[in-house]
Formats: sequence, structure tokens, C-alpha cells
Amino acid sequence: MRIGGIDLPHDRQLVGHSDADVLLHAVTDALLGAAGLPDIGQLFPNTDEVNRNRDSADMLREAYHRVVAAGYRLINLDCVVAAQRPKLSPHKEAIERRVAEILGVAAGQINVKAKTGEGVGPVGNEELIEARCVALVERASASGSAGG
Repeated sequence: MRIGGIDLPHDRQLVGHSDADVLLHAVTDALLGAAGLPDIGQLFPNTDEVNRNRDSADMLREAYHRVVAAGYRLINLDCVVAAQRPKLSPHKEAIERRVAEILGVAAGQINVKAKTGEGVGPVGNEELIEARCVALVERASASGSAGG
């Protein structure tokens, strides 16, 4: 199972048109949304065969290039992955480093938290893995002046 660009040993796989990396998809949408750009489904539709089994890292890289081209730069990402299994805490630092590598930023700009469903609901019953991410970006040409 691939989460955050890292392959983790697990007896199940995520299902999707691409490689189904739930965290990289959340990061991609967070960055695109922060810059006011179209979402991942518009840029990489599952109706396009080019995206079948596509590496989510490639989609994230391309999306971030669009964010930069729109005049923004990443300040930080704060991500939460909810999964009953596999246990993600031992892999958080590796995931942070991988996401940073994909984006070409410092690992300290990426924060990943791991939660479980504590045996309750779709996450707790291992029916799904959920990822949420908030991206803080700023205009690359920000002059530091007040106002917009």
C-alpha cells in the first residue's frame, strides 16, 4: 500500500484509477486549492487513460509546478491520515521526507499526523483510509507590505 509516496507492507490495497495514494491526492488538492487552481479531478480526470495507474507523485509534482507558475510558494503543509491499519506513526518521518522531496522543499515544511478510527466508523472498521491536508502558501513576490 502506498501512502505519502512510501510503500508500506499491508495485506490490503487502496483502490483508485491512479496508484490511489490518498495522502498525495490530499496534498495535491490542498496546494491547488490554496492557489485558487482547478482540483485534482479536473487536472487529472479518471476518465483519461493517461492517468490509469499513474504515480501520484507525478501528479503532485505537476500540480505544484502550476502553483508556482501561478505565483505562489509553499510555506507549510499540515496533514492528517486516518487509518486503522497500517500503523503510520513509525513511517511519518519517511513520509514527510518523501513529500518534501517530491515538492523540492525542506522536510520541516511538511507535517504528517497519524490517527486511527479507534475501531469505530469506516476508518475504524478498515473500510477506508482518509487524508486531509491544509496548505499554507504565499505569493512568491510578497513584498511584506500590509494589505493586498
